[in-house]
Amino acid sequence: MFRFTRIPFIRSRSWRIGLLALVGCTSNAMADDHGHSNTGPLLPKYQQECGSCHTAYSPALLPAASWGRIMGNLSQHFGSDASLDTATLKELSGWIKTHAGTYKRVREEPPQDRITRSAWFVREHNEVSSATWKLAAVKSAANCGACHTQADTGDYRERNIRIPR
Repeated sequence: MFRFTRIPFIRSRSWRIGLLALVGCTSNAMADDHGHSNTGPLLPKYQQECGSCHTAYSPALLPAASWGRIMGNLSQHFGSDASLDTATLKELSGWIKTHAGTYKRVREEPPQDRITRSAWFVREHNEVSSATWKLAAVKSAANCGACHTQADTGDYRERNIRIPR
C-alpha cells in the first residue's frame, strides 16, 4: 500500500480521505494527455438507441447546449427521423446532459452541432490525409470507429487508434 508519510500535510487521516475522494470523483471526468475526455462506460440504452445507426458518440465530445438542440430535434436528426418515445428521450437527454463536454476544448458550440466541425476535432485530425478519409473502411470523419478502436465505449485515446490501410 502507498504511504503518504513523505508529504507532511498528507499524514493526517482527513487529508488522505479528502485526497482519495477528490481523485475518485474526478477520474471519470478527467481528460487524457491530449484533452480527450472519457465519460466512462456509455449508457447501454444510449448505445442501443444511438449506436444502432451510427457511432454512439461520447457525450463529452459536445457541450450540453449542442446536445440539447440535437435531442430536441430528433425527428430531423441530420436528415433522418430518429424520434424516441418520451420516457427514453427523457432518460437519454438527462444522461447526455450530465456527461456533456465541459472542459475548455469542448465548450465551444460547433457549426450545425456537428462534432466533426468543431475546432478541437479539426485540430486533432489535421494530420489525417484526405486519402485516409476516402478509404472504404473510413468513408467519413463521422465514422470514429474506423480508427478509434474503442469509440463504442466512449474512449478516444490515441493509444487505441489504428488507421485502416
